[in-house]
Amino acid sequence: MTKIFLALGAAAVALSAAPAEAKHYTNHVKCSKWRHGRCVAWHRLTRAQARRAGYRVGYRFGPSYSYTEFSTLPQPIVRRYNLRQDWRYVNRDGYIYAVNPRTYRVTRVITVR
Repeated sequence: MTKIFLALGAAAVALSAAPAEAKHYTNHVKCSKWRHGRCVAWHRLTRAQARRAGYRVGYRFGPSYSYTEFSTLPQPIVRRYNLRQDWRYVNRDGYIYAVNPRTYRVTRVITVR
């Protein structure tokens, strides 16, 4: 009888740990450790990490990128964050990226969701 309870307990622990390990990884990798100017350790990013790592503040889109028209941005977001018409914007993956028109660098990342 004791062996049955131990087996059930072990099965419960194994089944409860399975969802924590079930992450959806991408093919994007990021350096996690540098030594003497070289990357010595890499780790694979999950989908959410890869999405966030793609376009952060300081990322350059460049002058030839197809930017979103100011009139197509959601008006509640425009009013809440005081977005200006003379800036450039990228509306992608649930985020609005405010891009400086002179340097083409992302200055703000706004969550639309």
